[in-house]
Amino acid sequence: MSAASPSILIDAALRGVLIALLLLLALALGRDRPRLPAARAGAALALGLCVQVIGSTPMFEALVPWIWQAPLVAVSVGNAVLFWVFVQALFDDDFTLRPLHAAAWVSVAALAAFNCAVVADGSAMASVMRGLQRAVPLVFAVLAALAAASHWRGDLVEKRRRLRVFIVVTGIGYSLAMVGVRLASPHGRLSGMSATADAAMLLLIVAAVAWRMLRLAGSELFPAALVPAVPPAAPTVQPAMIEPVAPPASESRAEAEPDPAEDRLAESLQHLMAVDRAYRSEDLSIASLAARLAAPEYRLRRLINQRLGHRNFNAFVNGFRLAEALAALTDPGKRDLPILTIALTAGFQSIGPFNRAFKTATGLTPTEFRKQKLADS
Repeated sequence: MSAASPSILIDAALRGVLIALLLLLALALGRDRPRLPAARAGAALALGLCVQVIGSTPMFEALVPWIWQAPLVAVSVGNAVLFWVFVQALFDDDFTLRPLHAAAWVSVAALAAFNCAVVADGSAMASVMRGLQRAVPLVFAVLAALAAASHWRGDLVEKRRRLRVFIVVTGIGYSLAMVGVRLASPHGRLSGMSATADAAMLLLIVAAVAWRMLRLAGSELFPAALVPAVPPAAPTVQPAMIEPVAPPASESRAEAEPDPAEDRLAESLQHLMAVDRAYRSEDLSIASLAARLAAPEYRLRRLINQRLGHRNFNAFVNGFRLAEALAALTDPGKRDLPILTIALTAGFQSIGPFNRAFKTATGLTPTEFRKQKLADS
């Protein structure tokens, strides 16, 4: 047996375990939440990583002709786009897959396949095209970081927040590390210990993510269902909108017992939102709301999530905004008031987000809703 055999066996074992774990993750995501963008993007990323693990095996790269490796290289490079999409979907409960996402993946995959199958080593075109290919992980790592930063603070589920941070930090760190290693390699390939280290690093990340996901209930990780932010027929902003709900089953008895300090905070929050209409502020955030209530941000986050039953701060605020808009649209005395004015008064920054939120909540456009309600009155 050659001296290299133990390292080859270790590499093969790591890749086998990694592929099995990725397939289990893809199966779990596709089975539990098949219609949610985050679950679909996560399952696609897991399958794409399986292809990447196989295609980056040193023996496979050495023995298989470049032209036959092109599809696997295309999928592997396209994983940078899938990671970006997955982060967006994971951090934004209102995220929807768009043609732009598919176009980005196809473009990146086509670039990688073209470089692998057509571009000859040493040519002037090779340095430019492969430079573009190596820039792809960097570009989409930055885009993923920006997507994470823009939505992270609005997440009210503490365990999910920690998982999200772990996924983004390790995912971006892994992407940057692999770019550095491949840039240091003469042909951009991983070989020997670097290939095994790549598989080991990815296995540790995937194992940690799988373990954390197993500790989270499905409703903590993903929304249980795509439900309207407010009932379609809600006439006014009622204090009942922030009545407490039953605490999650995972809470201990001590956590479920009444807390006078939390009761006072809930009353102050109710007054600030329903009476003072703090939701009309365009720049309202969990931090600014906590400052107005003179309460720690973590306590307010826990109150809105565990007691009031909201998973996302923006959805909590938009519930009040939509309720005010619904009331104005059903008021005969405001039939001539422009819809844009109603949206801006309620706290929406522009008509686009208002229309999307309204359609999601009611199934109708604001104009259709107003015509229907005023015709019935």
